[in-house]
Amino acid sequence: MAGIEHKQVEADETGMRLDRWFKIHYPGLGFGALQKLLRSGQIRVDGGRVKSDTRVEPGQTIRIPPMEVDAKRTGPIAGRELKHSGDAELLSRMVLHEDAKVIVLNKPAGLAVQGGSGVTRHIDKMLEAWTNQRGEKPRLVHRLDRETSGVLVVARTRGAAQKLTAAFRERDTKKLYWSLVKGVPRKREDKISTWLVKEQTPDGDRMRIAKHGEDGADHAVSYYRIIEQAGQNFAWLEMEPYTGRTHQLRVHAAHIGHPILGDPKYFDADINWNFPGGVQNRLHLHARHIDIPHPDGGRLSITAPLSPHMVQTWNLFGFDMTNAGEDE
Repeated sequence: MAGIEHKQVEADETGMRLDRWFKIHYPGLGFGALQKLLRSGQIRVDGGRVKSDTRVEPGQTIRIPPMEVDAKRTGPIAGRELKHSGDAELLSRMVLHEDAKVIVLNKPAGLAVQGGSGVTRHIDKMLEAWTNQRGEKPRLVHRLDRETSGVLVVARTRGAAQKLTAAFRERDTKKLYWSLVKGVPRKREDKISTWLVKEQTPDGDRMRIAKHGEDGADHAVSYYRIIEQAGQNFAWLEMEPYTGRTHQLRVHAAHIGHPILGDPKYFDADINWNFPGGVQNRLHLHARHIDIPHPDGGRLSITAPLSPHMVQTWNLFGFDMTNAGEDE
């Protein structure tokens, strides 16, 4: 670096530790060298001496002394484009919405959101292909089950992630799912309220209905309405989870006696029951729509097209999507 520079802290760096800020902007600067510059007062924030654990705020000015390391390169890291080109291409095909703060994907069924036992490819890892020039990878702010398709919201920046995560935590979001269930619920629409507890099984985590006060049990509330039905054999439901428990909609559908088709954990059919011809034995649950506050103000309202195996089923049963009452 030729001389002294002054850089302003950006809005998405609110509350970031100073040593973290330098790691992002000057990855070649070792911790020991950073400490030396801080102790000698060569690095300052708004003209004052600071420590490595100082939290920075937007608009503050950081004094950068001459150093033997350069700022983070703005060009692609050698080999990155080739290594991540397949992930970037696949992610690009999933995009429903994209702006400076938020990306909304239509996650395909069968692709995991995060890593786990036996999972070699997942969204969280793939997002490394979209790491920005400051070394920030887009962040997940909520989850979908591996076999559930549909709307998945991703934050581009640290600040956006904080706001979006808070919106989910404070339930300032509206999420609607489409499902196909066995049989037809007696009530055209209803509220399902239970307590759920997670159990470890040889096939992974499984939720079961629990009693109020049972150790580890969480309250779970869902709503549903019937959109259309195929005789008395199947029903197309719109489902809304008020809470966000693991497998909530799946276990709630099974709880009322109408499990979601293709659910490997909660669909217990009669021994003589046969899967319908022409319908794929895959989970028929799709995150159809989300309405969420945008980090920059206003709201973001996004709808995801049905996954191919559900389109096949809808066509087979002659379901009419205009009956869903949506504003497409």
